Parts: sequence; C-alpha cells; structure tokens
Amino acid sequence: MQEFVEYIVKKLVDHPDDVKVTQIDSEKTTILELQVKEGDLGKVIGKSGRTAKAIRTLLTAAAAKSGQKRAILEIVE
Repeated sequence: MQEFVEYIVKKLVDHPDDVKVTQIDSEKTTILELQVKEGDLGKVIGKSGRTAKAIRTLLTAAAAKSGQKRAILEIVE
C-alpha cells in the first residue's frame, strides 16, 4: 500500500523527491502518513479536499481487493 500511495502522489506534486510515506501497522488497520513539501500540500489536498478524498477512496479499494486490513491515509503538514 505504501508504494501505491507514493506512486499516485509523486505524479501530482512538483517535487516528487520530497514525497515521504510512512506505514504504521496496528492490529486491525494500517495507517499511512503522507508528507510532502509545503508548496505541494495544496495539490495533494485539492479543491475542497477532493483530491485527498479520491486518494483515500483508491487506497480503501486497493486494500479491500488485496484482502489486507483497513487502510487510512493521514496527510501530515
């Protein structure tokens, strides 16, 4: 899942080298913390949060299809 989120976000931002995804596993969920350069934060969130919501929807679908635990995306400033 970590590579999946990295791939999507790197295509959206101006500074793909600064994209960092950290995976935290717990018993029932996997939390992915996303960090991008400050100027790219708006591109990842999108207008009214639409881009972030779309990424979260894709992540949820990919986790369900692969039979993994629930996946949550947190965008860290």
